[in-house]
Amino acid sequence: MNIDNTTKCAIFVKRPNRFQAYVKLEGEEIMVHVPNTGRCKEILVPGCTVVLREENNPNRKTKYDLIGAYKGEKFINIDSQIPNKVVHEALKNKKINKLIKYDNIMREKTFNNSRFDFRLENKNGEVYFLEVKGVTLEDGGIARFPDAPTERGSKHLKELVEAKKSGYGAGVLFLMQMDNINEFKPHDRMDKAFGEALRYAASNEVDIMAYECQVDEKSITLDQKVKIVL
Repeated sequence: MNIDNTTKCAIFVKRPNRFQAYVKLEGEEIMVHVPNTGRCKEILVPGCTVVLREENNPNRKTKYDLIGAYKGEKFINIDSQIPNKVVHEALKNKKINKLIKYDNIMREKTFNNSRFDFRLENKNGEVYFLEVKGVTLEDGGIARFPDAPTERGSKHLKELVEAKKSGYGAGVLFLMQMDNINEFKPHDRMDKAFGEALRYAASNEVDIMAYECQVDEKSITLDQKVKIVL
């Protein structure tokens, strides 16, 4: 998918809270919105180059969203709203092998006490619940999730197991918002419970999928599978 809004490069200064950051744009220090509640500490370091997306909304307090940053030479998209859009595009274009047979794509649908990102259905009435997790944490070609504790994430995995036991298809797709990833692992040191929930889901035949993206400052598209190590 393409990013149609104007984008500009700036220099990261600081992030006083989850939603705000200060950057230097064309010599002026300004406040921008950060559309990601994760920590991103290994990405958003003072002096790094970041990418801003201009938002043409007069009611906003900030003119720009900080949507990505360069970690060395690697560009990482950090917009938490992007993964669902990328996966939706990939589902429509039949780029996810396990899910090719589903033609009816519905977003934000509930099962029991959880709301999943997608409910898929085919002409035979088969239903599949899919949860999407955007991944921005990377070290030496190994991507991990989460980068902050997430009780909600563990709850989603357990509900996917219940969906599977109820006769539905169920899966979680980890989308690396970057390229050149060798493997994906749960981040047990950050959130042991999530890692345990992910292995529990896998042992109960919930599909665990991981894909990297083709990504640059103006576009991001689901690309190829990434090896999963649980």
